Amino acid sequence: MNVGILGTGKLAVALGRAWAGAGHSLLVTGRNPQHAMEAANQMGGGAQAIDPADLAPRVDVVVVAVAWDGLQAALHLVAAPEGSLAGKTIIDCTNAVDYATGTLKPASGSAAELVARIAPGAHVVKALHLFAGSSWPYAGQEEEAPVVAICGDEPTALDRATALIRDLGGRAGVVGGLASARQLEEAAGFVMRVVTSGYNPRLAVPDVDPALPQAAQTSD
Repeated sequence: MNVGILGTGKLAVALGRAWAGAGHSLLVTGRNPQHAMEAANQMGGGAQAIDPADLAPRVDVVVVAVAWDGLQAALHLVAAPEGSLAGKTIIDCTNAVDYATGTLKPASGSAAELVARIAPGAHVVKALHLFAGSSWPYAGQEEEAPVVAICGDEPTALDRATALIRDLGGRAGVVGGLASARQLEEAAGFVMRVVTSGYNPRLAVPDVDPALPQAAQTSD
């Protein structure tokens, strides 16, 4: 798959390194050409730094891995408002959370829905915002692999995101359409609140066998 990565930080590098190792073609861009070149070098596997204006025509998927405060500027950088990403899959990894309080920064809607508004015609999937870059690639037991909750409206885009998550060693769980993105983003806020209170968020969520709710519904 031809994957464009919009962002040059730790998450971008970790994702890119894992995908390069899985054989994907990677193009990296951002505001600073030098940072893009350094990120591409860290990813390896022939990843290339590219000018933002040249990204859209050369990729199938654009992974947005930037801070919330730089999200709109990053999309303008690749001419998303002019329709450059129409028909492309966009995987939005934006964590739109105040890390000190866990509060979601958008007053309404979600970062992913903002991406969809700024990039007309693009097929947006919310994914990969809950796990730190150090989580990838996952190389443990398959049954213990991280489950990455994702949402989006376009089946092909969801399939592409699922394939890329699989190549990270994770498992994708589709939880709904793009309207579900705010709930996924608020989950990151919940995680941050638990962490700042001094606890491991893994222990704040019950261990539920997914077969149990289905069995309960069947018996009603």
